[in-house]
Amino acid sequence: MRVLIADDERILADTVAEGLRELSMAVDVVYDGEAALERVRINRYDVAVLDRDMPGRTGDDVCRHLLEGEERTRVLLLTAAAGIRDRVEGLGLGADDYLTKPFAFAELVARVQALGRRASPARKPVLERDGVVLDEPRHVASRDGLPLRLSLKEFAVLRVLLRADGAVVSAEELLEQAWDENTDPFTNTVRVTVMTLRKKLGEPAIIHTVPRVGYRLGR
Repeated sequence: MRVLIADDERILADTVAEGLRELSMAVDVVYDGEAALERVRINRYDVAVLDRDMPGRTGDDVCRHLLEGEERTRVLLLTAAAGIRDRVEGLGLGADDYLTKPFAFAELVARVQALGRRASPARKPVLERDGVVLDEPRHVASRDGLPLRLSLKEFAVLRVLLRADGAVVSAEELLEQAWDENTDPFTNTVRVTVMTLRKKLGEPAIIHTVPRVGYRLGR
């Protein structure tokens, strides 16, 4: 899942981003609405967490822009205003969810994960193929009933491959969906991560390399 965090409270934004990355999400962070608009014009996000009260271009502006696009990014609005009228107004903009500050991080995570599952096409919280099971809400994975000890990026790559349901996924697609924008596109990190994930999944090999195309998961 790729997430955009836009909030002018830098410490809050960075803290939320780090927490979501611990759950193997690819997270980009900006601190104003103009920068958020630049990101959504370039990247596709599953979920955008937008502060309504940013100076200049607000989270409302970014929400409206996202609704005009063809890609369906789910929007979670944040605000310090807790009144019913504020919540109704925020949802009336077309946002998918609304959360008032201060909030419990566990609640934000649950809302982001729920919105990610509602992105088109609908996503199942538990993915399974050929004995490999990935439980996203619990952030655990197993093969043939045996738990897998995966790094954050290995978990993210496995999630992308399972969602492909046997189709080939290119290295570029893995880089876009499992890493954030700060990753060097010319790095070999995708190849190395796939290699270590393949080893941890054990025999018989279930991740296959399709020369000059990418990778697929399945027997």
